[in-house]
Amino acid sequence: MSIQEFNSLLLSNADGLKPFAITLTRDTEMAKDLCQETLCKALAHRDKYEAGTNIKAWLTTIMRNIFINDYRRAGRKKVVESAIQHFNANPAYSPSPDRNMLLKEINRAIYNLPSIFKTACILYLEGYKYQEIAVALDEPLGTIKSRIHFARKMLKKQIER
Repeated sequence: MSIQEFNSLLLSNADGLKPFAITLTRDTEMAKDLCQETLCKALAHRDKYEAGTNIKAWLTTIMRNIFINDYRRAGRKKVVESAIQHFNANPAYSPSPDRNMLLKEINRAIYNLPSIFKTACILYLEGYKYQEIAVALDEPLGTIKSRIHFARKMLKKQIER
């Protein structure tokens, strides 16, 4: 399939994405952004589209995955932001020594992980998606998921002690 054929197929199905985007986001402006990001990602990955398959299903899958990843990232961000707001709202608040010790222990446990697990784990905790970590570290996606899984297990064991 030529680039022009793919682009015309993409444009002819672009209008059908907006209702699904509005269903996901429940916000017209966010839906427009989601549609635009979906089309950009589809253009960037046009080589993965197989001619003759259902392009609408392919596009809605891309859109759904973008929405889920953004939702998860926003959830992690909200937890951090609420903690920061809590500390900023209570300037006289000082964490207990036990809490400080626990935070130091968690940080020490993260940085004592074997280097093969530590980099992927730190990037994940900073909010990067698995795919972004895989690209940054030039590793297969499954390897990254496995390393993060094992890093979590090691951290859990160390903190339980």
